[in-house]
Amino acid sequence: MRIGVPKEIKTEEYRVGLTPAAVREYVAQGHQVLVEQSAGHGVGATDDIYARAGAHLADTAEEVFRTADMIVKVKEPQRSEWQWLREGQMLFTYLHLAPDPEQALGLLASGCTAVAYETVREHDGSLPLLAPMSEVAGRLSIEAAALALRRPARGMGKLMGGVPGVPPAKVVVLGGGVVGTHAARMATGLGAEVVILDRSLARLRQLDELFEGRVQTRFATLDAIEAEAIDADVIIGAVLVPGASAPKLITREHLKNMRPQCVLVDVAIDQGGCFETSRATTHQDPTFVVDGIVHYCVANMPGAVPITSSHALNNATLPFGLALASKGLGALEDDPRLQAGLNVHAGKIRNSAVAESLQDHPGFR
Repeated sequence: MRIGVPKEIKTEEYRVGLTPAAVREYVAQGHQVLVEQSAGHGVGATDDIYARAGAHLADTAEEVFRTADMIVKVKEPQRSEWQWLREGQMLFTYLHLAPDPEQALGLLASGCTAVAYETVREHDGSLPLLAPMSEVAGRLSIEAAALALRRPARGMGKLMGGVPGVPPAKVVVLGGGVVGTHAARMATGLGAEVVILDRSLARLRQLDELFEGRVQTRFATLDAIEAEAIDADVIIGAVLVPGASAPKLITREHLKNMRPQCVLVDVAIDQGGCFETSRATTHQDPTFVVDGIVHYCVANMPGAVPITSSHALNNATLPFGLALASKGLGALEDDPRLQAGLNVHAGKIRNSAVAESLQDHPGFR
């Protein structure tokens, strides 16, 4: 199969769909890989390195899209890329379609087959291709919060870990999954007071054992969320409903009762965000203030550390991508994990959670 790797064009996105090491694996299995020139510069991979790995180099993204049988990316295709997708072509990348009806309509019109990293699901319900970026985003969320707490960044001016005689910041983590766990790990490492809320008692028990009493766990009722939000210096939104839009756990009404200059970090912004007042931001302009509360809502947080992120992502996606390259649509029939990743095929939405999230949009009625 001919595999295409275009350069990512989303704002401040430096990751790459295939690293040179991954290209070498595809070539070793008999596939042809076409990489757009400078696609790997964000991870320190020059065109010469890609050539030595066996890739062919393309002058433009259009050449990649027009030539390849399967496109491998990191972020969802941008509007300018939709026009190049075609019937019979496969797209393998993050999509996050639930809050993005325009992209969904563009993919449907193209006739392509789109498999989304974020909905590929293991037999135990875990999300193997989302997990590595969730790990990165969870850790980055605390770094972002620590910076946003500083007074020059419009925060309240509190040090995350405090100092002897002065209490640390209180970090409330909404969601005890991969993002929430890694956020809590970073926050406790800095010396913050940490509370994790989740609706799974089994998961709360696991977290209690994992952190050995260094974090508080609390069942996520509406009362509990409100109580913890009022007392928080930082709130990390780490809630995920696979494929669907994120639930709005913090409303604008809640902001009135929070500490002034409290920081909200919405890691769920790719799925629409779990704070009512969230809107996507960029690394270039990451924060905004609503009712005195600082919001950090960067939609591609792991893109800030592309070397770590690209290698971690490729480690996870490689076996699935090789299966798609070798078997085409047959890989979906053979592997229920990949079947769960199918979002768009033959002009229809194929993921039930995505379809349900989009059903009220005029284009899908």
